[in-house]
Amino acid sequence: MTLFNPEAFSTAIHRGAIEWNRHALERMMERGISRRDVIEVILSGEPIEEYVADYPYPSVLMLGNSDGAALHVVVSFNSEQGTLYVITAYVPDTMHFLDDYKTRRN
Repeated sequence: MTLFNPEAFSTAIHRGAIEWNRHALERMMERGISRRDVIEVILSGEPIEEYVADYPYPSVLMLGNSDGAALHVVVSFNSEQGTLYVITAYVPDTMHFLDDYKTRRN
């Protein structure tokens, strides 16, 4: 079973049931990443890693792009409440990921 649920994520966003972690907002501001960029990745990006042991809700690392540049967004989802939580967002680098920005380097 996959944690990624595009319909539920989209519904949460359109209902305004999205919570922005303070850490995420601080890092986004430092990195020049807008809320719009993050939402676009959530709505049209692809899941590349799942963290089922994350607490309090499992989370998903998503890959999308913003203005032609790769963007990673980590979100968690409370399926009981239908709330999406943005944990962080960042531009991936080739020091940690291969050129596809999907595969971690060992």
